[in-house]
Amino acid sequence: MPITIVELIVPSAPSTLAQAALLVLRVFVGICFIRHGWPKLRNLRTWSEALKTPAWLCFLSAFSMWGAGIALIPGLLTPLAALAIAGSMAYAMLLEIRMGFPFIAPDPYQIPEGDYAGPMGVGEPPSWEKAAMYVVMCGVLATCGGGLWSLDNLLISDLLQTMLG
Repeated sequence: MPITIVELIVPSAPSTLAQAALLVLRVFVGICFIRHGWPKLRNLRTWSEALKTPAWLCFLSAFSMWGAGIALIPGLLTPLAALAIAGSMAYAMLLEIRMGFPFIAPDPYQIPEGDYAGPMGVGEPPSWEKAAMYVVMCGVLATCGGGLWSLDNLLISDLLQTMLG
């Protein structure tokens, strides 16, 4: 049965489209955080010194990014994995706000020539927008769960129903 325009705009709870969106969001965020966490784990001392943050705290952050990213892809303990990443990203937001970064940086194409040069040359000025977007994405995953196509749904929901029911 085709999806109507009304169902597209206001989907009924757990629509196939909403479940597919959770799968895409989960896999996307998972891949991003495997890629964010692993280099930080491999270069922990450098990252810790750059942030002026204790190495043990950087380790917890990097490990939570990497490990939670791995867990999100198949949808294993999705709310907990999402909360772990959200915690790291909330800390990143705090650091970026304390450094005086704006929420949304000016568009690099609107900055006069020579007014901004990033660490790798000319690039996008810093902001805390990206960290905030990850917090929001993880908030969605933490509250909605892994969805129909997740290990949470396949394994854990049956286990919980058996234990509680």
